[in-house]
Amino acid sequence: MTGIDWAIVAVYLLGTLGAGLALARRGSGSLVDFFVGGRTLPWWLAGTSMAATTFSIDTPLYVAGVVGTRGIAGNWEWWSFAVAHLLLLYLFARLWSRAEVVTDNELSEIRYGGRPAAVLRGVKGFLFAIVLGSIGIGLAMLAMVKVIEALEILPSAGIAAGPSTRLWTVVGVAAFVLVYSGIAGLWGVVVTDFIQFVLGLLGAILVAVAAVSHLGGLGALVRGVEAVEGVDLLAFTPLSFDGGSMWSAAAGISSTTFLAYVFVQWWAFRRSDGGGEFVQRLAAARSEADAEKAAWLFNILHYVLRTWPWVIVALAAVVIYPDLADRELGYPRLMLDFLPAGLLGLVVASLVAAFMSTVSTLINWSASYLTNDVYIRFMRPDATDREQVLAGRVASVVVTILGAAAAFQAENVTTLFRLIIAVGTGPGAVLVLRWFWWRVNAWTELAAMVAGFVIGLSTSVLPLLQIDDFGLRITATALLSGAVWIAVMWLTPPEDDATLEAFYRRVRPGGPGWARQRAATGVPAAHPLGLDLARSAAGLALLFGVMFAVGGALLLRPGVVAGNVALAVVGGLLLRRLNARAA
Repeated sequence: MTGIDWAIVAVYLLGTLGAGLALARRGSGSLVDFFVGGRTLPWWLAGTSMAATTFSIDTPLYVAGVVGTRGIAGNWEWWSFAVAHLLLLYLFARLWSRAEVVTDNELSEIRYGGRPAAVLRGVKGFLFAIVLGSIGIGLAMLAMVKVIEALEILPSAGIAAGPSTRLWTVVGVAAFVLVYSGIAGLWGVVVTDFIQFVLGLLGAILVAVAAVSHLGGLGALVRGVEAVEGVDLLAFTPLSFDGGSMWSAAAGISSTTFLAYVFVQWWAFRRSDGGGEFVQRLAAARSEADAEKAAWLFNILHYVLRTWPWVIVALAAVVIYPDLADRELGYPRLMLDFLPAGLLGLVVASLVAAFMSTVSTLINWSASYLTNDVYIRFMRPDATDREQVLAGRVASVVVTILGAAAAFQAENVTTLFRLIIAVGTGPGAVLVLRWFWWRVNAWTELAAMVAGFVIGLSTSVLPLLQIDDFGLRITATALLSGAVWIAVMWLTPPEDDATLEAFYRRVRPGGPGWARQRAATGVPAAHPLGLDLARSAAGLALLFGVMFAVGGALLLRPGVVAGNVALAVVGGLLLRRLNARAA
């Protein structure tokens, strides 16, 4: 890091702070202004912000590690969520928009009634704000520490770089983020997210171009990767018909893990219907149509545009550093070795941007639960608008402090993070069904959460049920927790008719699951469920077709390009016809 590199990082930090503070008045009017931007976000800003929230400082390092050890096929660990994200686009974006919630957890007392609904909302509000939020912030800080260490940033500035110094430096950056996210609210977060996403994507492209140029072009890169023995790093899936077998061990993931990713993980995870930060952005969009456009933009940015710079960098690192022990460090190593002064500062600023976008979102998101679902709901229901905004700002400080405390307990945070991931696999099916079937009640969702916690504890952190294969572990967690919540659902009474009919009038979901309420209220469904499912399937074909066609072109595989262009064309034409029917 030279003087010009430091100057670029400083200009970025000051520019971000200025943009956030300039929007302070937009978040000062009410709780809706502070946490959902007054429901006035344009679709392009909401969609870009959704993409920025999924890009943390550790994400390019994570992809480098996945591709370097398991090949391109290992990315199905996150590619599989495209199914849920297309369903979010055509099923859930409009439902969330009509629900008009400040937090997704607020839906608990709209969909359900009585004391069970209040208990569910309080438990989830506390869990999401205090546990998930603080752990997420803490882990982002630890990832930032890893990058600072790998890039030797502090020694280049003449600062002794002990573990404590590195962590306190990251805490200082998080406090910097708190200034604008705690004052401007969601508007400050999403506007800076836009800047941070553009910078983060530019940084990844610069590293990819530098690495490929060093190797002598894409052809040299592909030949170098093909020469690597062991795992077939270029395989997009473990599908193969080599030797008469449908599955090939050459790809870096097993057939059971691949099947679990594609057919189980996306619906079993706790964000199967959107959830969390995505719902916050959709609820902040100007209209239902804007919410749908934002979801499409997110999918394009997240899967088509951002996937391949990371993958190219990861493959280049395998060829250039064949003996690198920690494959995640391939990304920062390439930065240090091949970027000149100025460009290095720009890419370092892009990683800082990724960290800041994640932390600002987690601060605002966690504070929304603590404020809306705990403080105002149970402690100060008659709080004025000014008190609500003040509570939101205080909550922002609280969750930031908790995140910093979590970062200083690195081993415990890692253990808890593994537990939270395991717990998250339980309630996903219930979160989908609650929108489309009247019989799901508050006890069902609560049982799914508890079952996921117990089963996740038993299979991951305290492996009482030893399941080594990750795919089998996901499937077992989903099935066992499903057995629990299904039994609880049938053993407890349904919600009363008044609650169910009020929810139906507000959201107007399609499908046969609300036929009784549809007949009782005389209100038609807003959209046919079958048509929306068909649109989701066509959109998925279009999205994956374009994504893999781009990848095939970059990796010089004309057969892959031709097949996926055909898939994209079929998906696009079908989607166009279905959209015409839905209009």
